Amino acid sequence: MPTVSRSASGDRRDGYGRVVHCNDPGSSDALALGYCGNAVSTTKYTVANFVPKSLFEQFRRVANLFFLVVACISFSPLAPYRAVSVLLPLVVVVGATMAKEALEDWRRKQQDIEVNNRKVKVYDGNHAFHETEWKKLRVGDIVEVAKDEFFPADLLLLSSSNDGDVCYVETMNLDGETNLKRKQCLKTSCDFHTANSFKTFKALIKCEDPNEKLYSFIGTLYHEGMQYPLSPQMILLRDSKLRNTQHIYGVVIFTGHDTKVVQNATDPPSKRSAVEKRMDKIIYVLFISLVLLSSSGSVVFGIKTKRDISDGKANRWYLRPDDSSIFFDPRRASFAAAFHFLTGLMLYGCLIPISLYISIEIVKILQSTFINQDQEMYSEEFDQPARARTSNLNEELGQVNTILSDKTGTLTCNSMEFVKCSIAGVDYGSEYTEVEKAVVRGADDGIWEFNNAPATLKGHLDVAARKLVKGFNFTDDRLMQGKWVKEHHPDVMQIFFRVLAICHTAIPVLNNKSDEVSYEAESPDESAFVVAAREIGFEFYRKTHASISLHEFDPSIGRKVDRTYQLLNVLEFSSSRKRMSVIVRTEENQLMIFCKGADSVIFGKLDKEVQLQPFESATKSHISKYSESGLRTMAIAYRILSEEEYRIWNDEFSMARNSVGADHDTLVEVASEKIERDLILIGATAVEDRLQKGVPECIDKLQQAGIKIWVLTGDKLETAVNIGFACHLLKKGMKQIIITLDALDIEASKKKDKKYVEKASQEWITSQLCAAQFQVRSSNGSSTPYALIIDGNALAFALSSSLEKPFLDLAVYCASVICCRTSPKQKALVTRLVKRKTRRTTLAIGDGANDVGMLQEADIGIGISGAEGMQAVMSSDFAIAQFRFLERLLLVHGHWCYRRISAMICYFFYKNITFGFTLFCFEAHTSFSALPAYNDWFISFYNIAFTSFPVIALGVFDKDLSSRLCLKMEEVKR
Repeated sequence: MPTVSRSASGDRRDGYGRVVHCNDPGSSDALALGYCGNAVSTTKYTVANFVPKSLFEQFRRVANLFFLVVACISFSPLAPYRAVSVLLPLVVVVGATMAKEALEDWRRKQQDIEVNNRKVKVYDGNHAFHETEWKKLRVGDIVEVAKDEFFPADLLLLSSSNDGDVCYVETMNLDGETNLKRKQCLKTSCDFHTANSFKTFKALIKCEDPNEKLYSFIGTLYHEGMQYPLSPQMILLRDSKLRNTQHIYGVVIFTGHDTKVVQNATDPPSKRSAVEKRMDKIIYVLFISLVLLSSSGSVVFGIKTKRDISDGKANRWYLRPDDSSIFFDPRRASFAAAFHFLTGLMLYGCLIPISLYISIEIVKILQSTFINQDQEMYSEEFDQPARARTSNLNEELGQVNTILSDKTGTLTCNSMEFVKCSIAGVDYGSEYTEVEKAVVRGADDGIWEFNNAPATLKGHLDVAARKLVKGFNFTDDRLMQGKWVKEHHPDVMQIFFRVLAICHTAIPVLNNKSDEVSYEAESPDESAFVVAAREIGFEFYRKTHASISLHEFDPSIGRKVDRTYQLLNVLEFSSSRKRMSVIVRTEENQLMIFCKGADSVIFGKLDKEVQLQPFESATKSHISKYSESGLRTMAIAYRILSEEEYRIWNDEFSMARNSVGADHDTLVEVASEKIERDLILIGATAVEDRLQKGVPECIDKLQQAGIKIWVLTGDKLETAVNIGFACHLLKKGMKQIIITLDALDIEASKKKDKKYVEKASQEWITSQLCAAQFQVRSSNGSSTPYALIIDGNALAFALSSSLEKPFLDLAVYCASVICCRTSPKQKALVTRLVKRKTRRTTLAIGDGANDVGMLQEADIGIGISGAEGMQAVMSSDFAIAQFRFLERLLLVHGHWCYRRISAMICYFFYKNITFGFTLFCFEAHTSFSALPAYNDWFISFYNIAFTSFPVIALGVFDKDLSSRLCLKMEEVKR
């Protein structure tokens, strides 16, 4: 942690908009700020606005609005039938839909109540913490959060029960990642471990205004005349969970709708299918036809009525024109014609079928039942069937043009597995990856056949892979059961597995029932490394702030021994460094630095003496082979340090860590560079994030159907690219267009002006987009496909109003699109951009709370009921257990629903138009003498018995069967 600098008042930086009075939320100064409460509402309606807002939604349907007007007129003597004939169906249709909307919103309300009434311990100012509801928290409150509890608001971490003033957080509900994040306590309060510690604690925080940026935070804390800079590593976000830590104390910074998770949320939309919108246009045409029919009839009727009395004689004596009402009065023929026009609108109103909406609702409910009961979309593993949570969008499933998918937990199982490794220039591991299996099955180019595959691989495909240990899918008899000591370089192998067991931030968790040790790490691949080291014979079992202990296999005595390494420094992984290092002191008092990271970085840190790198060429070859197999690779290296070198460097590194200022991270990185040099390469690892069952095949089928697939993930670029290859989103021969801000970071960090950095970033992204567009245009006519890969920082600028069009034009041209390190709000914005600009049906699919905005923004939202809770399912339109079921949902049920309901609507309009024109011809045949008063029950019986039933059958059952039923009914009527 940085040291503090004295400041009388604490200079206010640009952008500081929030002031927090720590441990004094009830003061007059704090109350005057008027910050919002901590209650959160996700409902669409309130008690006050439900009726008007829901009625507005219902009467956006043109037919409903028309029949409302007709129902009002039907109470007058102009109506050829009773008002109940129109009013009752309208009330039933509108009332049923409003009741459904109310029920869905009530479920959201119950969910909000449950969340807002959760309990949390808050400091009362009297040396104790007491329980209160989340909704009662205020900005400045100090709270205590226990292990496995969710954070009730955005907190500044004050102290932790863990050694080293750190805690571990699971951000699954924010970014979809189940791996743990390491958070650092504030230095001035890290010793506060009891309630009495906060008796006199008072501080002032000045920080940025509420925003949706999950990975950034700027602020300063002022305490006892001293100034402490704040960083994102000290912030605990609402809806993330405390793990591997007994308890923490934190001060509330943002509450309720100001928290970052809510800032990333979007209001639940009202979705209408494209078919329903097109129906509105057809109804407009029918309404114009209705007006023309009624107008022509009323004109002829007016002329005939005016001539009813000529030369004192009644031409149509049976109508008694000499003693008629205003509706047939020859002396006021214009008025009679006007009233005849209104009556005609009601009579010919059957052109605009209100029963259509009732029939469609029945059909959609039955179609939803087919989806719910489909056994081929039932997952035995999770005991989850498919669920149509709304029946409004069934036919939209058959019109999908673009799928926007989450990665972690949606395409993958979110569990890295150690598959292969290269040690001392030798390749180890016989497990086959998803990409290799796909090649054998002929999924890439159809050239290979399964029968032509090697016998060993065919045997592997025929027999389910052994899943004895989670995270470890490695098989090689040369290394297992201590046989590695018989290899050519056992000393190198010993160091290799020591690096895996020591160079990490994982935490061992002991199962009291089975005495087994499991690991929780900041990333799944770190956990896989530790598990792999344990399975080979280097078991990490205890970690403190200053040491790490292993059960390590000793080849000299042939059994495991306990060894403890003094942990001196941890140089953490970051997206810019792309590596992690630890400096340890062995029991033999030897100083060593262990380093693991991206091969592109590690190879640049190696000692230039060729004789010290005998394995470099072979290791590079192995890494290249692993990458082609869709694996995530990492190089392993080490170096022995001298006492003098380490002492000088540690002094410099401590000064950099304790510095205060905007260049703190830069100073730390520069200091780390000085010790991470002249390394000796010992090998490389290869891990695989297992895809869910059937994902590559499903994506292939969807792409063959002409559906474009985008992947929006919070993961790093390298991980997303590897998964892209594994699931066939990226393929060999594709040209990758990568757009990032990485090349600008060094230049931007030299500038203090925020506006300059933004301007430079905008120009840099613009130049990359222009260059990419030129590249794809110059290859016009070429068969080479392109893949666009863009990270979250670059995406923030690409989504601006000035760049969104070139970005979308480039993305639409590419065969595949992957967006990395995206926030939940960016996912929603990308979905909105694709939906609005392409004007095609979009489908979003995800499984975590971070996907909710994306699901709500898309035309169709698909929630996966996986391991990341039910937030995505509760906000979705359809729910499935695994991604592979999307193929059947779209290509079978979507196709059937779209085809059947389209045929049904066409037939419905056909029979209503036929019936309407029949009435018009009947009136013309009677010389427009009078409009008949039809029996209400007869009309209802006709619509139900002779039209509704066959129409519903057409929308539900097989098309050919429905057509035969309709033809038979037509014969019966004739």
